[in-house]
Amino acid sequence: MSITPIEKKIINLLQKGDKRALNLLYENYSNSLYGVILKITINEEIAQDALQETFIKVWKNASKYDASKAKLFTWLFRIARNTAIDKLRSFNNRYHKEVQIDNSDVYILPTSNLNQDVMDIKEHVGRLEEKYQIVLDALFFQGMTQQEASDELEIPLGTIKSRLKIGLRELKKVYNPENS
Repeated sequence: MSITPIEKKIINLLQKGDKRALNLLYENYSNSLYGVILKITINEEIAQDALQETFIKVWKNASKYDASKAKLFTWLFRIARNTAIDKLRSFNNRYHKEVQIDNSDVYILPTSNLNQDVMDIKEHVGRLEEKYQIVLDALFFQGMTQQEASDELEIPLGTIKSRLKIGLRELKKVYNPENS
């Protein structure tokens, strides 16, 4: 994997915690990352927010970057992509809540068969051992693939798969206790 001189300089500055890295990142990658984000969000205001948040995340997670695992742009791209998806989801959730009609009977669902104790999945995931929480969060709430989670969390792919399987088995006990 060849590395350009500017990438090398940015990586060195990031590793030292030198804020000049942010200026170089912005000068060299902001247009490309903005294009990726805008393609996902299809909204300039959301895209601008997501780009700013991307650079904040890059700065906060600079110590996690490993040049032997991914090129700098690949790492930046993943952060931008995930941030854009999160921003879009957040916007859509807010928008749908605002549009919701209070007295609508279009979607009246019977609740007698629903176990109200198990409706909040994040709460139940939060009760699992941390190693399972981290994997489930990455895969289901951050939208990463198993390989992306392996790379990002620096956990072998096989371990990601095992923790996913065990974490889901534990959640199944909560949601379907008679079949566990």
